[in-house]
Amino acid sequence: MNSAFTPGVVPERLNAEELAQNFGDLHAPLSAHEAAVAADRCYFCHDAPCITACPTDIDIPLFIRQISTGTPEAAAKTIFEMNILGGMCARVCPTEDLCEQACVREMAEGKPVEIGRLQRFATDTLMAKDTHPFERAKATGKRVAVVGAGPAGLSNAHRLAMLGHEVVIYDARPKAGGLNEYGIAAYKSTDDFAAREVDWLMSIGGIMLETGQALGDGLRLDRLTGEFDAVFLAVGLGGVNALGIAGDDTEGVEDAVDFIADLRQASDLSKLPVGRNVVVIGGGMTAVDAAVQ
Repeated sequence: MNSAFTPGVVPERLNAEELAQNFGDLHAPLSAHEAAVAADRCYFCHDAPCITACPTDIDIPLFIRQISTGTPEAAAKTIFEMNILGGMCARVCPTEDLCEQACVREMAEGKPVEIGRLQRFATDTLMAKDTHPFERAKATGKRVAVVGAGPAGLSNAHRLAMLGHEVVIYDARPKAGGLNEYGIAAYKSTDDFAAREVDWLMSIGGIMLETGQALGDGLRLDRLTGEFDAVFLAVGLGGVNALGIAGDDTEGVEDAVDFIADLRQASDLSKLPVGRNVVVIGGGMTAVDAAVQ
């Protein structure tokens, strides 16, 4: 076996125990008691700045109050009404820069209400039950094609299914989820959560998934518009900026998104080749995730 100090780009730098520790859950989920204590810190502001700071307009004081009254399932439904992928968002959303930064507790004490962890507690509680919080409306007879099974495509498909339409999702990759499956750092989304979330979302019914179907490669818009009543394009923004400098195509140079995708899909992390000395160009969150992993 190699070690952390073996030169070059080689696999098996860490043993299984070290890998399990390094790639465990970044933030452990709250217990019911911890969630109750955390929820009790919320002031339930009438003009809550946390809602304004939330990109999906979730009624944060309401779902926290629902947790505090012992009804996390109701809290989860409040979240899912605005964001059906609220489980993943609870894990990866930069709440410290959004709702938690706007929290009045942060302003007064430098310690906000743990909104992200409370959201995860609520959504995990409901998703662990063999139920779905929403029902489909009466069938409309309309069929919609969704191209792309990332967050936008999945969210759109779920809402269309709720409205009673039949939906077929097409995606070029072998798995649904888009960046949730291929681009989120492994320590932020553990235990195959992205795939489990897709299965849970689709359990509402009325949604079919066809993978390995790339637009323009046997899947044509004229065919889709002829077969379906509507087509929703959700091809995503998964590309990365090229450096555009000499040597950027040299062996050993890899973009962070591809690296994270390879890591996320690896069945055995010890077999993934990793360099001894690695330079990460960039200082955004993806660069940080690549560096940490």
